[in-house]
Amino acid sequence: MTIEEFSFANFIKSVLWLAFWILTVVSLIGIPILFILLFYVEPPEIAGMKITPYLLLTMITNPQVGAPLIRATLESDFFKVAVFPGFGFASIFATLLIFTERKLLAKMQIRVGPHYAGKEALWWIRQFGGFPQLIADLLKLIGKEIIIPASADKIIFLAAPVTMVVASAGLVSLIPVGENWVVADIDVGLLVIFALLGFFPLTALLGSWASNSKYPFIGGLRALHQLVSYEIPLFLSILGVVILAGTLNLTGVVNAQSDIWFLFLLPIGAFIFFITALAELERIPFDIPEAESEIVAGWLTEYSGMAYGLIQLANYVKLYALAAIFVTLFMGGWSGPTIFDSIYIFDSLVFSGEELSSFLWFSIKTFGVAVLMILPRGINPRIRMDILLRTGWAKLIAISFINIFIAVALIYTGVV
Repeated sequence: MTIEEFSFANFIKSVLWLAFWILTVVSLIGIPILFILLFYVEPPEIAGMKITPYLLLTMITNPQVGAPLIRATLESDFFKVAVFPGFGFASIFATLLIFTERKLLAKMQIRVGPHYAGKEALWWIRQFGGFPQLIADLLKLIGKEIIIPASADKIIFLAAPVTMVVASAGLVSLIPVGENWVVADIDVGLLVIFALLGFFPLTALLGSWASNSKYPFIGGLRALHQLVSYEIPLFLSILGVVILAGTLNLTGVVNAQSDIWFLFLLPIGAFIFFITALAELERIPFDIPEAESEIVAGWLTEYSGMAYGLIQLANYVKLYALAAIFVTLFMGGWSGPTIFDSIYIFDSLVFSGEELSSFLWFSIKTFGVAVLMILPRGINPRIRMDILLRTGWAKLIAISFINIFIAVALIYTGVV
């Protein structure tokens, strides 16, 4: 193994190759499934037209007919919920984060990491630099039996992973990735985020209790204490943003940052949100509920197979969601200079340059924040439970009120 194999250039190359092949595979699988559905299922209607095989052939031979339909499809509720910017996009983003985390932490700790999987395969598979290990892990989870303890409450035990995925998907549905590109653009979006975040500690506690095992229940109690103590300063840190923006709507918060990001006006609030988000995600140094050196795997101990896989999927989708919420609240969301030209088919607009640019800026900012959330895992030890609780209840809450006073002062002095 040579030093060049561990270079940063090869790392970036691997991430780009991964993104390219994910999109390719999704397209190759999705198009045949689409045709099968069109032949055997009642054709759906988009923009007043039934999507039949004949219409699809007409779209291919006459793009002038297909272009308005493509735009209508992209703006349909089903596409936004299932593909972009909904759960499909969040899942692909989460996959990239898993791969990046494994490779990045390996380089930080000067170890191999997922490097050899697929080493002897074809050259285009080798470009992934260990990505086949993720596929192997997924196949392993799918193939493993879901073992339920004999004395467990089976309904609650199995409902907990599903609830976490649903709550994570709910967070994703509230995040705007561009002007008018959001699944649920509601006036009280921030309040709904608070409500959805409240499901996670309850789900962890119920899932651990339902397993009827002592180690998971200890981990569940730790999760409840930790998440409750850190959700209060998390919510308080957002109040400063609400005061400056004058709205609970996430799109309105982004538009309020057209002149200056709230990160520069409320750096204390951004710092508190970032720290409490790490605690909400139960990531190092706040991984006390899953402390494998003390309580095996915490509240996840009795989960196996795809029940465990769903929890991990929910955690990484939640990582994407919290990073995106940070970007929305403090870094101007999708805002940025327009760097793309609009895409037209004949005279019909498919994507405007502003939309393409907003997608790019939002993705870059969110990926950068998510990587910053990953980094502590490679350099920080786990902190003690008493220090964690004292920090959450005493220090962060006090600092949160200082952040609110700063926001009020900015309003009354006319700075904002």
